[in-house]
Parts: sequence; C-alpha cells; structure tokens
Amino acid sequence: MNIKNRMTPVFCLALMIFFLGFCKISNAQYTWNNDSAFKAGNPNSGRIWGYAFGDFAYKSHKDSLNRGGSNQYTGIPKNRTTFQFRRIYLGYDYNISKKFSAELLLAAEDNFPAGNPPSSAAASGDELLNNKLSFYIKLMNIRWKNIWKGTDLVVGQISTPAFPLLSERLWNYRSIERTIADIRRTPSYDLGAALQGVFDPDTKNFGYNLMVANGSSAKPEGDNFKWFYGDVYAYFANKKLVFDVYADYERLNFTSKWKHSRQMWKGYIAYNSAATVKGIDPGNGVTVGLEFFVNNLKNDNFATRITGEVDTLTTAAKGLSMYIHGDIIKSKLRFFARADLYKPNNKVDNNVYSKYTANTGNYNDNSYSLGTIATGDQTYKQTFMTLGLDYMPAKGVHFIPNIWYNHYATQLSSSNADHDLVWRITFYYVFGK
Repeated sequence: MNIKNRMTPVFCLALMIFFLGFCKISNAQYTWNNDSAFKAGNPNSGRIWGYAFGDFAYKSHKDSLNRGGSNQYTGIPKNRTTFQFRRIYLGYDYNISKKFSAELLLAAEDNFPAGNPPSSAAASGDELLNNKLSFYIKLMNIRWKNIWKGTDLVVGQISTPAFPLLSERLWNYRSIERTIADIRRTPSYDLGAALQGVFDPDTKNFGYNLMVANGSSAKPEGDNFKWFYGDVYAYFANKKLVFDVYADYERLNFTSKWKHSRQMWKGYIAYNSAATVKGIDPGNGVTVGLEFFVNNLKNDNFATRITGEVDTLTTAAKGLSMYIHGDIIKSKLRFFARADLYKPNNKVDNNVYSKYTANTGNYNDNSYSLGTIATGDQTYKQTFMTLGLDYMPAKGVHFIPNIWYNHYATQLSSSNADHDLVWRITFYYVFGK
C-alpha cells in the first residue's frame, strides 16, 4: 500500500510500535532487540535496525538542457549547495518460529532533485503535500523457511531479484548511487510472492530467485498485468567469484491494436577478494564488478518520419556498469570508482526519422525541466562516473567525499553535449545490525 500522501511519519512509527508491542504481548518469552538470538533463528526473537545516508552537495556545472530525468540532480541550478537526506530506513525483523519470520521496513527516500522540490500541487515521490519527507511501507512480508530443503517461500512486499539481493550488495555503495538497473527504476521491491533458494543447500554455491508481483512497488495494482522476475547465480573459488543472470517480463498494454511490453536481460560478474566459503564480504578487500542489461521495449517507441508519418518501433535500451572498490587502510579507509554507459534507443536513423517518443517510464526521461520538456529528445546517451574515498572512524559510520558526474549526448543530428557535475561529502551510518 502506498501511504506517501495519506500516512504521516508519526502514524508510520505508531504502526511499527504497535507491531513490536503485539509481538511482545503475544509471547512473554519475546527477546527485545537481541541480534544474536535473531540470527540464530530463535522463536520470538527480533531486532530493530536502520540506516541513513545523505550529503552536503555543491553543483558546480549544470546541463544547459536539464536532461537526465531519472537522476537526482536534473534541473538543479549551477552553484546550488544543499544538505540532504537521500534515504532513511527503520526496520524490524522478527522470528515467529523456526519456520516463519516477518520483516517490516519503513523508508523515507526523496525522489526529487535535491534543493528543487515540487510545488505543493504536484507532490509525489516520498514527499507530502507540504514538501516534508515522509516514511512509507517499503517491505512487509512473511517468510516460510525451507518450504522444501534449501528454498524459502516469501509472501508480501518483498525485495525483488533484480539487484537488491546480490549486485547491489557487491557494489556496496548504494549511499553513492543506485545500480545501473535501479537508475532506470527496475523495481527493487514489489508486492507478490517469491521462491528464494539454492540448488546445493550444504554449500550454497548455486541459487535462484523466482518472483511474480504487481509491478507497482508500494503502489496498489493499476492493471491486470503482472511482473515476472527470475534470477540464477553461481559462486566459484570459495565465493570470491560470482556470476549472475537475471530476466524479467511485464505486459504494459495488450490490445488488438497495441501489444506493448518490456523484457529485460541482465548479466553480472564480480570478484570479491575478501569472500570466504561462508559468504561475500564486499566491505573488505578488493571488489571488481561488471553489470550489463538489455531491456527490450516492444512496440514502445513512436518515431515520426521526416515526411510526417509515425511508425511504432521495438527498441532495446542498453546499459553497462563497471566499478572497483578496495582497502587503502583496512577497516578505516577505502576507495571506489565507477563508470556507466547508457543508450536508450538502438533504432535512431536521422535519414528517416526526426523525432522519437518513448512510452515506458524511465526510458523516456527527458521530462523534467521546471515542469516542461526541455528538448523533446529522448535518444540522448548518458555516461555516468563517480569516484571517492570512504573514511570509517567507527564500524558502521562512513564519511565519503566523492564526485558525481553525468554526461549527456544526443543521437540526433544536432550536437548538444553537456553534463551535470556535483561535489559531495556523503555521510552514512548503520545501527542495529
């Protein structure tokens, strides 16, 4: 349920307190915030946890055409400075029994460009009508452990297999930027049912995740189409090397005149030097990763011919992300660097067409320019880069000076390359886990 404009932060917190209180009243043996008991799977044990990250940011250069509707700095004026929270999590995990556990997560995530909020008449995202940040219910699910050996059944609002369960963990710097699939807003969570399992329960080197859900994240279902997710992965070399293949599919419109759908393939490979047979450890050692996706957008693009006719094109949006992060001083200072390449349309032909209109959200993102479309160009390629240092004065506390850069270049005949450049000091802290 989407509660962004209907539930105040106070009510969200009251909901969590009620949930905790109910669990405590329901069994006198309930263990309050006992992390070791929770990890051991003891019945009636739980933990409250959370994290937050934000920045002090200075935008030194602004794209003259306000492109990049899916990024958080589109439309921000040059020389703007801001303090901003970009995510606040408050979660509670509870073991009902050895076989069943529950998960609740409240999140406040400002989706709007920092320092340039919407008008009170147009608020959405995670902001209330008065532009104040609000908690909403991001995860709420029950897990049936080992419904058969090595496989859990999860029902409710769940993390999807798209990236939260593996590639985002190995990237390890969500506090800096989303993964490349997340930037295009492939859902990180959804309301449905999932099977999460391994083929080899004793070693857990080969696993899978299957899910069917609404495709609307925290919002109520708005059509009769479901989003299907699938993921298989494999660890090698004592879990230091991981391979992952992901696919999804969703119908968007399906009439006799317009059969419109999206279908993504995504591959991922990473090396984590600190991993052991017990699991990955991306916060230590050196990690190198590469992620690539192709999203096939069937009958998605309306292309206007130079002669005036309009063709419906099936296009493929492509993205490639490469990164490295590692220790400078173990447990105290780390470095990271990342580069992404993104191309939204592989059917651009300037000898035939003069304009392209995409119909799938976040693949038609030239839509933010103080409320108006900036150029009408939905073909522009993007090159994203970031690098920085991660200083850890204590476990779970991070101060991260970094550079955020995004370059835009049209595929149309006219040349209008430009970029956004932001200098940041990011703070990130974790508690309860």
